[in-house]
Order: sequence, then structure tokens, then C-alpha cells
Amino acid sequence: MEVAVMTEYSTPEYFAKMTRYWQAANYLSVGQLYLKDNPLLKRPIVAADVKVHPIGHWGTIAGQNFIYTHLNRVINKYHLNMFYIEGPGHGGQVMVSNSYLDGTYTEAYPDVTQDEQGMQKLFKQFSFPGGVASHASAQTPGSMHEGGELGYSLSHGVGAILDNPDQIAAVVIGDGESETGPLAASWFSNTFINPINDGAVLPILHMNGFKISNPTILARKSDEDVRKYLEGAGWAPVFVEGDDPEKLNPEMAQALDGAIERIHSIQQHARETGDAGQPRWPVVVFRSPKGWTGPKEWDNEPIEGSFRAHQIPIPVSSEDMTHVDALTAWLKSYHPEEQFDANGHLVPELQELLPDHDHLMAANPITNGGLAPQPLKLPDFKKYALDNSKPGRLTKQDMIIWSDYLRDLIKLNPNNFRIFGPDETMSNRLYGIFEESARQWLEPINDHTDEKMASAGRIIDSQLSEHQSEGFLEGYTLTGRHGLFTSYEAFLRVVDSMLTQYFKWIREASEQPWRRHYPSLNVVATSTSFQQDHNGYTHQDPGILTHLAEKKPEFIREYLPADANSLLAISPKLFSSSETVNLLVTSKQPRPQFYSIEEAQRLAETGMGRIDWASTDDDGAPEVVIAAAGTEPNMESLAAIDLLRVTFPNMRIRFINVIDLLKLRRPEQDPRGLTDEQFDDLFTVDKPVIFAFHGYEGLIRDMWFGRHNQNLRVHGYREDGDITTPFDMRVLNELDRYHLAKDVIAAVGGYGDEGAAFTARMDATLKYHNDYIRREGDDIPEVREWQWTPVK
Repeated sequence: MEVAVMTEYSTPEYFAKMTRYWQAANYLSVGQLYLKDNPLLKRPIVAADVKVHPIGHWGTIAGQNFIYTHLNRVINKYHLNMFYIEGPGHGGQVMVSNSYLDGTYTEAYPDVTQDEQGMQKLFKQFSFPGGVASHASAQTPGSMHEGGELGYSLSHGVGAILDNPDQIAAVVIGDGESETGPLAASWFSNTFINPINDGAVLPILHMNGFKISNPTILARKSDEDVRKYLEGAGWAPVFVEGDDPEKLNPEMAQALDGAIERIHSIQQHARETGDAGQPRWPVVVFRSPKGWTGPKEWDNEPIEGSFRAHQIPIPVSSEDMTHVDALTAWLKSYHPEEQFDANGHLVPELQELLPDHDHLMAANPITNGGLAPQPLKLPDFKKYALDNSKPGRLTKQDMIIWSDYLRDLIKLNPNNFRIFGPDETMSNRLYGIFEESARQWLEPINDHTDEKMASAGRIIDSQLSEHQSEGFLEGYTLTGRHGLFTSYEAFLRVVDSMLTQYFKWIREASEQPWRRHYPSLNVVATSTSFQQDHNGYTHQDPGILTHLAEKKPEFIREYLPADANSLLAISPKLFSSSETVNLLVTSKQPRPQFYSIEEAQRLAETGMGRIDWASTDDDGAPEVVIAAAGTEPNMESLAAIDLLRVTFPNMRIRFINVIDLLKLRRPEQDPRGLTDEQFDDLFTVDKPVIFAFHGYEGLIRDMWFGRHNQNLRVHGYREDGDITTPFDMRVLNELDRYHLAKDVIAAVGGYGDEGAAFTARMDATLKYHNDYIRREGDDIPEVREWQWTPVK
């Protein structure tokens, strides 16, 4: 790949025009903070022109606008396919201003025209009721990164360029953001970028020195220390510093030219030789003042170059115009009359600086669902089904069975499906996928000690970071591809705020008619609370179910398959859906297998259903309904039914297995929810319901609210745990067969002495269990050897 030297992009005249373009972007950015009218300052600013409550952030803006202007230059010079990821928090004006200048904002919002009238609308809507947010959001063309929470810019950029070999993610990282754990971890992202098959990221560490009210740590370190820090993580840093654009323009141009040429050199070598190696990708460290080009000071306190530039530097509002002259002087320092004509159009000589439309960062289709998104080709899940004609007799590990399905999913989709995880893929028993793919890893590989590693692969799980795994998946999915993130259940809580931000993104994106629909984000929880026989209480927290269920129902799905066939049957829903976050809770441990593939398919399609072979109500009126959602709840419920049938052979029990948990909600809460008629048909209007649930009990009670039948008893996770046996985990939380069976007797009533004797036997068995595990260190034989007894 030859790098052309085009000197016309490095002349003083070109740099002078770049400075003017930068001033135009800065002018728009300040105008959005304060003004709602008089956008070209054709008359003195009056109170009616100014917002009642100017809200937003200034400190990061001018530095980012400078970077953006220079990125347009290298796009032109090297004919790049590049997109912009805005890491520094609430600098929303950057993407809005620059997409407005290049025309893509008007393409998305035709009423915000590139003239005086459109500029007025642009200014008024910013941080204004019914308008746009103060941070990068799905409302802004060219944005694919939610700026409301810091730390994920680099991992999003890397996820986006995987399998996109011709793309460069220009990832601007704020020095405040650099202090977060996720961003610090993401410096290791270079370990996973293959220069043959993947694109490149160009991190630009924007060091403006301050956060909200404190200096930033990296900015106080010397260039030498920052260089050591970045070089130690495997990067090749180049430094640019200053506040005089006349001097900075050639320095920044040289730095970015060198970075692009280094990227091209790395890719050319790798693609010509087939040697991916472990490149030292470039990173630009740009030091500029916080609040650059804004007020130098206010009330004898420094503004530019201090934390005070973070938000609104000059106290002007429609209710306090005391300092409107200072605001006017600030706005006029950008010479809007030179950058825009009398009608508000960007002047022609500055329009010439823009890349052609196909290479505009704000128009890059990768930021709007990908270049050419394709649905996944799905294997026939029935091909992997187990023969469960005798329910409960076969013992298998669900994740091992599923891994064969995933193996073939990789085979059918070699370029748009990846699996991510924090060094738990093997632990989570996804053995089959390694038959088709190695882990992608660009660091040295020791053949004696390392397993399943190669420079190219469809699995990225070799960094112990949930944030990285989730961030990679988000970047990959937001660019139109498909994937999976598997994690221990308790540690999905590490990224629950990331899932919240992602949900907010897809919700906002769904409201923009110009946005494509994204493939669903698939998150798998395993190593669950009720199977922590060696990690104990610290690894027990099924709260991700509750956390996600609180979000808008259109965008959340929660699946709890009870066995391998159920897991297979739900897979097409995961991998063919869009615009949702899919949470799949499943088991990796050896478990009895219960459902035929046909039965599992029906349950997957309807979300839940009566299990004929486990029910004794002859599809008539039951005395009690036992329902289960989850692997262990399903098994324990069936074992409880087994116990009850021995002593009470005439008891009419209905058993319901729930896979699609959120369909329990009423249609008023969730359009997918069961109608009252459907709900009553399953759960009756008044019979006791004993619900065995994988998560916290309050979630079931909340979903049950408003139904006709309020005769509900829930057995779920009660925050009782220890390092103990698997079955004892269920006992501690009263989700075991003995407590469930006791509760059935208590709920149904009317069994007199026979019921009391049965309850006493259950209590005695629980005492026997407690003593046995403390003596033997294993569960009682009655549990270990239990098998379902077919109904006669």
C-alpha cells in the first residue's frame, strides 16, 4: 500500500484555512451552549436570544474540534475510511457542529438547514427541552458511542474495526476518561487487532489537564512517564502540545501523517507477508488547554487551562444579561462573518476542506449499523438435539451441547460472528467452538503452555476484563455484526451500567428514522448462583435479571432454558433478533435432560407452557400450580413433584416451565406479555402457585402484580450463600425439592395428619442433609442419584 505525499495539504495557506474551519466549528459549539436566536450576530444579543438555562460542557470542545479538523485533512490526503469516537464525556457539540458543517446533520434532519434559519434551530435545540442531548448520542450522525458514561471509547473502537480491514477508528480519549478502570484496561486492546483481517484504531489521548474540579493524573506526568506508560502497553506514542494554531497545525499534521503512514506500513507488511506479528500501533498524545480559545479568566480566577472551563464559563442567561458583552466578544473572536456568508452558509473556501461525501466521518455507514450488514446463517438447531424420550434419564452439560451449535454458527458465518468473554470460555464449557476457531491473540504464543491461540480467530477471551468483552461486543454489534458475550453470572454486574447505556442507545436510535436496526446484543450468564460449589457467596448474584427487567420492555429479553434442548430451541430467537438486549441464563454443569426438541421448540415459541408428562391434573382443574424458571428451579420442581406423587397420588398438580421470563408481565407493561385470559388459563384464577425462580423473588412478585390470581409463593435467591455443596445452595435459599414440597402442602391445605407427617419427613431429610454434607463433603445420595419417575 503506497502512501502518497501530497504537499498541498501542508502549505501555510491550507493550514490558515484549517484554522478558520476550526473557528467555525468552535463558533457553532459556543452558540449551541448559549443562544436560541440571532445565530449570526447581525444585531446585538438581547435576552430573548439567550437560553434561560444554558447547559452543557465547554472544556473539551475546542481541542476536539481541532482534532476533527485535522482528521478531515488526513482523510483527504490519504483517502481514508475513518470514523470518530468521542470519548471525552459530554462534548456533544463536537459531533453536532462538525456533522452540521459537512452537511450530514441536515441530511438526517432536513429542517436544520445549512443557513441562518437552520443554524438558529441548531443552536436552540441543544440541551433544550425537546432538543438534543449535551453528549454524543444516537441522535447525532456519525456517532456510535454513548458519551454519558466514561471508559469505553477504545474498546468500542476496537470492536468496530474487527473484520473491517479498510476502516480506521479515530478514538479520542479524554485524560479524565483515561483514569477509569475500563479505559485503563483497554490499552491492552492492541493484543487483539489482527493487521491482516482487521482495521486499525488510532487513539488520540486528549490531555487538557482537568476533570470536573480536579487536575487529571496523566496530564501531571511528564511526557517521558506517559511515553513509558504507553510503550509498556505496546503502543508507539507521538506527542503534540501547544495553544497557538499557527505553530500547532504543522506539528499536528506531521504527527497524524506519521501515524497514518505507520498504520499503512504495518498493514502492508502483514498483508503482503502473512505475518501479523504484534505491531506497535501509533497513539497521539495531544496536550492543549481545557477551555482552549474561551475566556482566559473570570472574577480573577483562571478559566482557560483550569477545571473552571468544564461547563459554562461565562454566567450569561436570559435572566441575567450583565455580562452579555463578554459573551459577544467571545463569539466574535471566531470571526463568524468570515467563516459564514450573510445567509449562514459555510464559505466556499472552507467547504473545500471537507472530504467527499463518501469519506465524511459523520456519513461513514459503519457508524449507522455497518457497511453491508447481513443476517446470520443459522444451523438447524434440531441437528444437535438430545433424545429425551425418557425425561430426566440422560445427563449432559447444556453448554457443551450448545457449543457444537455455536461451532457451526462460526463455520457458517466466518466474517461477521464473534464470541467474547473474560477468560471464561473454557470454564463455561464452550469446548466445541475451539474445533472451528482459535482465540485471537497477537502477543507471543508459547506452544508448550498456551492453548487454542492464533493471530486470527473468532474468539476473543484472553483478557480478564468484563468491560473489554462487553465493549468489544457493543462495538462489533453497533457496526452491524453479530456476537456473544459469556460471563459468570455474578460478574455481569460489573458491566450492568454498560448494558444500561447500550439499552439507552438502541432506544434512542430506534426513534431516528435514518438509523438502521442493529442486531441484538447477546449476553450469556452461566456459572450461576445455584451452582457455586467452589467459589461460594462472592460468586452469587442473579440480579442482572432484575436490573435489565427494569428497562423499557420492547428492548429487553430474558431467557431461562431448563436444559440443552431448550437452549438449542431458543437460539434462533437470539441470533435472528434485532434492537434488543438478550440475556440468556444457562447451566454449564452436568444436569438431567428433560424436554424433547419438539417440546422445547413449543416452549421457545410460546415462552412457557404446561408440561404434560409432569402434570397430574389431566389438563383439568389443578389443586396447585408449580412453575419453574431456570435450570435448577426446573429440576428441583420436578423432584418435588416426584416426592408429592409418592405420598399424595391423587393430588392434582400442574407443572409449568417458563423460558421467556418477561412474557409473565401484563400487556399493559409489555406488549409481549400474556393476556389475562392466557395467564389465567395457565396459572388459574385462584389456585396456589409455587414459583421456583432462578433470580431475586421480587422480580416475580412485581410481574405478578395486577393478575387475578394473587395466591403466589415464590422461592428464589434470598441472598443466602456459602462455600458449600451445589444442593445445599438451593437448601440455603429454600429452592430445594424438600422446601418446595413442604410449601405445596402448606399452600393447598386440607391434608391433615398425612400432610403434617409428610412435612415432618421433609424436615428430617433436611436435617439429615445438613449433617451429611458437613461429614462427607458431598450431597446426599438421594439427591445425587435422583431420577424422574414417569407418571403411570
